Parts: sequence; C-alpha cells; structure tokens
Amino acid sequence: MTNHPFGLRRPHVAVGPERLLALGDAVFSIAMTLLALDITVPDGLAEAEVADAVADTVPTIGAYLLSFFVIGTLWLVQHGLFRLIATLDRWLLLLYFALLATVAALPFPTRLISEYGETTTATACYAGAIALAVALMCGMYVRLLVNPEVAAPETSRTLLKVEIRHGVLLVLVFATSVPVALYSPTLAKYWWLLAAGTRMLYRKPADQEE
Repeated sequence: MTNHPFGLRRPHVAVGPERLLALGDAVFSIAMTLLALDITVPDGLAEAEVADAVADTVPTIGAYLLSFFVIGTLWLVQHGLFRLIATLDRWLLLLYFALLATVAALPFPTRLISEYGETTTATACYAGAIALAVALMCGMYVRLLVNPEVAAPETSRTLLKVEIRHGVLLVLVFATSVPVALYSPTLAKYWWLLAAGTRMLYRKPADQEE
C-alpha cells in the first residue's frame, strides 16, 4: 500500500483555501511584529545620551517601515489571490508554504539592511528576499492560469495575465538591483523606486473582459 504523507502527491490537498489563508495571516502578522523588536536603545543611558541613542535608531526605523510596507502589500495581494482559488493542489500548496517561509524570514534581511545598509551584501540580500517573495506569489498566479480547474469559476484569464506581468516586472526591478548594488548600494535602493510605476503599466479597466 502506497502512503503519501500530507497528500502532497494527490491532485488536490485536504486543507481548504480558507484554512490555509488563516495560517498565512498568522505568519504575516508575526513577521510584521518581529520587525519592531529590533527598534531598541541601550539600557542605563545618561540623560545626555538618550537623544543620540534615539537618533541611532533612525536607520532601524526606516528599515522597519520599508519592510512593514512590503509585508503589508504582500498580505493584501495574497488575499486578492485567494479570492481566485477554488481548491488547492500540491503546487499551490508548495508555492504558498515557500512564500510563508520567505515572509517569516524577512526580519533577517531587514535587520541586515538597517545595520549594514551601505554594504553590497545587505542590500543584495534584501533585494533578493523581496524578489523571491514576489516570484513565489507570481508562480501561484501562473498555476491558476495553467490549471484552471483550481481557479474560481469567475476568474478572468486576462486578470491572471495582468497580475503575472506585473509580478514579473517587480521581480525584474529587485533582481536587477542586485548587480546595481555591486556598483553602489545607495543607487540600488533608489532603483527599488521603479517598483512604484510597474502597476500603472498593466492597469486593467474594471470592465475589461477577455
């Protein structure tokens, strides 16, 4: 008798999209909370040293706000994605677990960039983590496109293609910032601002249908 643990080799898995999304919400919320734990000042400071200690936390606060925005955006996107999922198959499950693992680890590159933000290594690690998270989310959209039976009946293929193109553009922005960081970590961070314009390139009218 063949026994496949967790049902990963079955066409569909036992857990439903709602329960998996609930797990994801917990992981996202914990990751966002962990970001704030690095914002600290040393104990036992003299009154004259407090202002300097607070000023020293500015890079940490900046990295916290950046990652909070990134994780919050990914959280919103995942909710939009799960509205398009009717049932889960093993590929969606594996892609989503990989995404959750990446999100849960984001406090590490966030700490790197807050403490060593002027280095190539920290900047490249942060950009790579964001690119990986977006690529995994994009992969889930691709799965819905190539396997329509797991998608909700009203899901538009046009919408899926738009989201995939947008995801690919975002991955390119962060992935190409890695070689830019070899030249200048500061320039690589400005390079990330290109992500703000990617959505406008593929904005779909509300009434567009395939």
